[in-house]
Amino acid sequence: MTSTSPTSQETRTRILEAAVKVFATKGYHDTKVDDIVSESNTSKGSFYFYFPSKQDIFLALSDTFADLLESKITQAMEKEEHGVQQMDAALRTALGLFSQYRGLAKIALVQAVGLGAVFEEKRRALNNRLTALIQSRLERAAADGSIPPLQAEITARAWVGALNEVVIHWIYTGAPPLEESMPALKEFLLRSIGVGEESNK
Repeated sequence: MTSTSPTSQETRTRILEAAVKVFATKGYHDTKVDDIVSESNTSKGSFYFYFPSKQDIFLALSDTFADLLESKITQAMEKEEHGVQQMDAALRTALGLFSQYRGLAKIALVQAVGLGAVFEEKRRALNNRLTALIQSRLERAAADGSIPPLQAEITARAWVGALNEVVIHWIYTGAPPLEESMPALKEFLLRSIGVGEESNK
């Protein structure tokens, strides 16, 4: 039986953090394992102990970001009672996380595009997880009368698409800051479900 010691976990974390920096700077294809090893100040032996290949660490980073996003959004929504307020909390949390973890967001949302079926599956899985999360809250909001009846899955996918477009543009350009995008994006999403801004105050 193997156990993960604090030192071992620190090494793995260092390698992951280094990979974020290198992938975000060089892109997937131009990144070499040696680059990650050098950035993390570890060894090739350490790298391959945790990650069998460059692909495996890239996929691990995508999973890390997806897990973080889902858990933080869920926590934020659970603090609110009503559907519209939950959507507001989800959007604010998502934009905050994308802003805080720009390197991870770039890996999960941008670099996975066009890298092949395995990577595309991870990108789609992230979108599907976000869609399911939003869909469940929209259905709940419609059921309690907070919003008009709607096709929750289609609406949730449209919301994820809008969010992705805003975030991906920001990843490429850095502008406008995601915090500044929040009011316009929020108004657009609320109007798409027949809710005026005043209903969320």
